[in-house]
Amino acid sequence: MGLTYVRATVAKPSGRGRSVNVRFLVDTGAVYTVLPLHIWRALKLKSQRSVEFTLADGTTITRGVSECRFTLEGQSATSPVVLGEADDGPLLGAVTLETVGLMVNPLSRTLSPMRLMLAQVGQVKK
Repeated sequence: MGLTYVRATVAKPSGRGRSVNVRFLVDTGAVYTVLPLHIWRALKLKSQRSVEFTLADGTTITRGVSECRFTLEGQSATSPVVLGEADDGPLLGAVTLETVGLMVNPLSRTLSPMRLMLAQVGQVKK
């Protein structure tokens, strides 16, 4: 399995102000997207809450979480983001992909639109 990178534009949740074009490593095993320090500071994002994360080696870290607007593959939506440190790389997680309505095609390693389904609940007869 190879690595998949995509370009996305990130901005404040309102979409106003400065935006930044970022090359993300796509990680469908990661829940949240990570923005490195220089990116989230350029957008002037603020931590809305702190979350504890477990790293692959079992150690735990606490990071701030905010929200940001993502535009990729012609789609735009807001998603939670982990406010990373200076040495963290930009990582695009599953929540952001699903919020924007995209998935990774495992054969071509490209993004494709998700097939979104709704189920209608039938009326109960009396």
